[in-house]
Amino acid sequence: MRYPESDDHNHHDHEEHDHSHEGHDHTPTVNEGNVRRIRFVFVLTAGYALIQAIGGWLSGSLALIADSGHMVSDAAALLLALIAYRVAARTADSTRTYGFHRVRVLAALANGAALLILVSWIVWEAIERFREPTDVLAGPMLAVAVIGLVVNIVGFLVLRMGSQNDSNLRGAFLHVIGDLLGSAGAIAAAIGILLTGWTVLDPILSVLVALLVVRSAWGLVNESIQVLLQATPRGLDATAVVEDLRRLPGVAEVGHFHAWTLTDETRIATVHVVPMPGTDPLSLPPLIAERLKESHSIEHATVQVDAPGNLNRCT
Repeated sequence: MRYPESDDHNHHDHEEHDHSHEGHDHTPTVNEGNVRRIRFVFVLTAGYALIQAIGGWLSGSLALIADSGHMVSDAAALLLALIAYRVAARTADSTRTYGFHRVRVLAALANGAALLILVSWIVWEAIERFREPTDVLAGPMLAVAVIGLVVNIVGFLVLRMGSQNDSNLRGAFLHVIGDLLGSAGAIAAAIGILLTGWTVLDPILSVLVALLVVRSAWGLVNESIQVLLQATPRGLDATAVVEDLRRLPGVAEVGHFHAWTLTDETRIATVHVVPMPGTDPLSLPPLIAERLKESHSIEHATVQVDAPGNLNRCT
């Protein structure tokens, strides 16, 4: 078997380097349905945030004020998500050859971080209310909270119909869930205060709502960080993938497998292989790329074919 002449790519010898898919197009796909959903919920959220802020100030309710702050944060997050979609839709250029996919991941990271900061502020304010209880007008608080619940249910239903594989939309969706919980907590606090007169219920329920939001927010932050660190895609076992490739006909050795997530729906991988004696090196890249796509949901694969004995010398 004759191998093509090697070159000095990455400062080591290799025999065949193929991207194994036509066009290698990384142009981002922007889901216009998601954009419309987020735009609608943004207008709804921003409008209600103003109403809730006024209602919280007039009634003296921390639960309403906290939820109002949450709504303002959500409106900003939704606006950021809309901007991220537009930026991500820009085509790749000579300095950003993968395009602007990661802008959506950065937006999701910012959304999660904003939620964590907001939760910290709510907990701090609640502690202050425990130390120095304040009067709460439960009637106006209840009326505003009920309106908020309706608004958030509408937002929840609209965003739920979108693609949950999109971390940008999922970040906005988590914000709306947090708002929905905040409105429910405010309603419960208002009813409790009306029935018992215990104004301490207001900060207690504020803290409970904040704690419910923490888990989702941290999950979003952690997932975004993993993507930016180019960690192995969630649910992908690199060792199992290598073992699977070794079982393919004509493959003698497999090594230097690396996989990462470009954006929410795109996985990329590189791998080195050594052909068995008598196997055409040019036949392996398409074979391996097809296996990675069909069995492991890796859309883009770069396959490098090495001569026997060269695999362990690659870095």
